[in-house]
Amino acid sequence: MKILLLIVALCLPAAAMAQEQRLTHQDVKRKYIVYTPASYAEQTQRQFPVVINYHGGGMTMREQMLYTQMNRTAEREHFIVVYPQGIKQDWNVGFEHTPSEGPDDIGFTEAMLAKLKQDFRIDPRRVYATGLSRGGFFSLRLAAELPHLFAAVAAVGATTPHRLAAQAARRGRVGVLHLHGTADQIVAFAGKDEGYLSANASYQYWLKNNGITDAAMTERSVDTDQHDGTSVAFTEQSQAGVGVALVTVRNGGHTWPGADAFNVGLPLGRTSRDIDANGVIWDFLSRHRQQPL
Repeated sequence: MKILLLIVALCLPAAAMAQEQRLTHQDVKRKYIVYTPASYAEQTQRQFPVVINYHGGGMTMREQMLYTQMNRTAEREHFIVVYPQGIKQDWNVGFEHTPSEGPDDIGFTEAMLAKLKQDFRIDPRRVYATGLSRGGFFSLRLAAELPHLFAAVAAVGATTPHRLAAQAARRGRVGVLHLHGTADQIVAFAGKDEGYLSANASYQYWLKNNGITDAAMTERSVDTDQHDGTSVAFTEQSQAGVGVALVTVRNGGHTWPGADAFNVGLPLGRTSRDIDANGVIWDFLSRHRQQPL
């Protein structure tokens, strides 16, 4: 792992920086990595967007940074990336138990974001979240519970938990992107009883929650790499600055499209080479600004 971190560091521009930060929330020490692009040091009067990138269950913040390689996109597109660390390498996503029974990851996120705004030049209207698997589930929970803080979220290999969908989301409009493989054996595209909605039902839930079910739909498909065994379909509806999108990776597994293989001892399935997840995610997130409540 140390060798991989060194290789990544050597590939970054000299002015770019990834640093570990810490805070204490409810008497528990928490930590997160902050990556600032080279332009952050060069453009000292500018506020920057921030993407909080939550790791999957059993992963660490460093593994999420290395696996997703979102720093490269942040460098090119000029945004800050934050990789938080979950307690016991997990997030309180709210479907095994009530949210109040687990770690206060919502409160931790609020405290972390407040500290980020103190320590860095963050644009408060361009705060976003994304994540893989458990991190994706948690990103959707943030959209439901903290719409006053997040402009948009993107969930990879995750959908809306039944418990979350049954609760009334807080008033607010948040852009939501789902990116999901139809052959995902970890988080089923078709959903799970007593667990989480299907990808299609989750898409419909967020359309309704944002009040845009009647918005015009755009659809397209890509299959740029005809040797990877996958193809990708895009569906999106948007209105008045807020969109909901479903990116369906046909035959795709529980993976981050465009990323290198990541061995966790589970049948993750195919990784699509038709798209770069980071580029797709940023293209969607960057079109959103914090909506007035």
